[in-house]
Amino acid sequence: MVDAEMDSLFDLIGENDHEQVVFCNDKSSGLKAIIAIHNTQLGPSLGGTRMWNYASERDALVDALRLSRSMTYKASIIGLDLGGGKAVIIGDSRKDKSEALWTRYGQFVESLNGRYITAEDVGTSTADMETVAKETKHVTGLPESMGGSGDPSPFTAYGVYLGMKASAKKLWGDDNLSGKRIAVQGAGNVGRNLIKYLSEEGAVVLVSDIYEDKLEEIAKEFKVEIVGTEGIYDIDMDIYAPCALGATVDSDTVKRLKCSIIAGGANNQLADENEHADMLMEQGILFAPDFLINAGGLVNVYMQLDGYDKKKVMAHTERIYDLTLDVLNKAEEDGITTVMAAKRMAEARIEASKNNK
Repeated sequence: MVDAEMDSLFDLIGENDHEQVVFCNDKSSGLKAIIAIHNTQLGPSLGGTRMWNYASERDALVDALRLSRSMTYKASIIGLDLGGGKAVIIGDSRKDKSEALWTRYGQFVESLNGRYITAEDVGTSTADMETVAKETKHVTGLPESMGGSGDPSPFTAYGVYLGMKASAKKLWGDDNLSGKRIAVQGAGNVGRNLIKYLSEEGAVVLVSDIYEDKLEEIAKEFKVEIVGTEGIYDIDMDIYAPCALGATVDSDTVKRLKCSIIAGGANNQLADENEHADMLMEQGILFAPDFLINAGGLVNVYMQLDGYDKKKVMAHTERIYDLTLDVLNKAEEDGITTVMAAKRMAEARIEASKNNK
């Protein structure tokens, strides 16, 4: 029984050639974390730490594996000398956090000797990273008061906004989003900042979230239409922007979506990147690869590692517009999905690095 379970775990880990997976357990603080390192060919792995109340430990592992692989592609395609890594902590971020938990987690990160650099993600914050930084130097995205880059969410949102405009340019010949009906799924830090950009341009913004308090805050600040968490897949819209958790585009929702473009900030938006990318292509829905257009946050925390300069971060993030157009054009020329086109671009840089070493 145990051997069969172990075989299954190693099959999962080996499926996409992950280099290392670390299970972190500390009974006294309640810490249960998984750190997944996918690829370090271009440099040390960097990726945020996500805290989520997963239905099972297997779900947590699968999420860590998928997210870390996505970080490899993200770093490569945007031109950063980083590998792909990600961590998940099993727990409710609204009630399970403690200084002891973050202290112990920081010690686990330190034990990896720089192979993994952490930062904030869903369910975590710059304040959490401040506690982690007391135990390890392998952390970024720290508060500005500590000389860090602060919350990376505005830069993630800015890149998504640029990727969305590039997608509009490709599909409609004009990147103006004024008057476009755009459904933003998730009113967290990324979603909120994206809504700000869209509102300023005059888009018609519809928003959903599992937390009522977040929706109330958004409705007070911006002119938006609130929609249900399930109903968001059935409304008439021009662009669907998933900015919460991944895998919202699946065999069911693909058939229900009434949009022309999918461009959002969530990682791993496609439940199955091959099957559902094909389905979207068949239905004529343009998909902006998430690991490309949401790379602005990674750019921001990466720049903290070597002397932070906000102007450089913005300039590098602005490359997302042209890169998105390059990917969309390449997909059209080769008759392949946009996901495949983006992956080939990222993999080519990794292979070139191998040949140069």
